[in-house]
Amino acid sequence: MQNPWMYVGLFLLVGVVIPIAPILFSALIAPKKPNPIKQSTYECGIETVGESWVQFKAQYYVFALVFLVFDVETVFLFPWAMALNAQNPVVMPAFVAVEGIIFILILLAGLAFTWRKGMLEWV
Repeated sequence: MQNPWMYVGLFLLVGVVIPIAPILFSALIAPKKPNPIKQSTYECGIETVGESWVQFKAQYYVFALVFLVFDVETVFLFPWAMALNAQNPVVMPAFVAVEGIIFILILLAGLAFTWRKGMLEWV
């Protein structure tokens, strides 16, 4: 009888080898002809003037995170809405509707919080 941990070890080995192998392979076969033009900083066709490292406003990052959170949470509402809109609706228990309403209220509270804090201002 085989050791059951052998499958775990094999899975870990494959999980490490599959991502690393293409990276090493591309590093071996990639052309390496550096020159000053290739190594210069390029940004939208405009030559950079001064320091190329600029500090971005954290507000843009927060705005993107808030969008991502609400976007993902809306995906969780889709199956619930489809079940309520079905042609032959299954009689859903009351707690399902109550949990859906609580979920929407939590999303609205988060939206109100971010709006009140001014995180949705794009300035």
